[in-house]
Amino acid sequence: MERTLIIIKPDAVQRGFVGEIIGRFERKGLKIVGLKMLPLNDALLSEHYSHLKDKPFFDSLKRFMKSTPVIILCVEGVEVVDTVRLLCGITKARSADVGSIRGDLAMSQSCNVIHASDTVENAKNEIQRFFEKDELFDYDKTEYLHVYAEDER
Repeated sequence: MERTLIIIKPDAVQRGFVGEIIGRFERKGLKIVGLKMLPLNDALLSEHYSHLKDKPFFDSLKRFMKSTPVIILCVEGVEVVDTVRLLCGITKARSADVGSIRGDLAMSQSCNVIHASDTVENAKNEIQRFFEKDELFDYDKTEYLHVYAEDER
């Protein structure tokens, strides 16, 4: 099973979408293996968004991400990175498909309510960045008997 990282951003926290967003992942059948709320700081944001550090909006992005504590999730499932990205919708929220998290809940390119790892490798790095080993849990999810076919578990 793959794991991926999700950040429920400040705009979603402020607008009261935390339960709605987490519920969508649960209804899809994904297993939550880590969950916490925390404020983000400059060092963590500079590391996480290092690929954007030369962009003109980088400082604004950091201010936005520090404006409210965020919810950090680690979820697990078959092909979970691609599944979560599909559930989230494209980054430019006003163009995201209706039914996706961003398509239903956001209008902005940056205030788009959620971050999700874009590759399996990035997911591994991001999970290590935001979670200590003892903050992630392995447990049997009996629902998997009804979510995945026998040969997928």
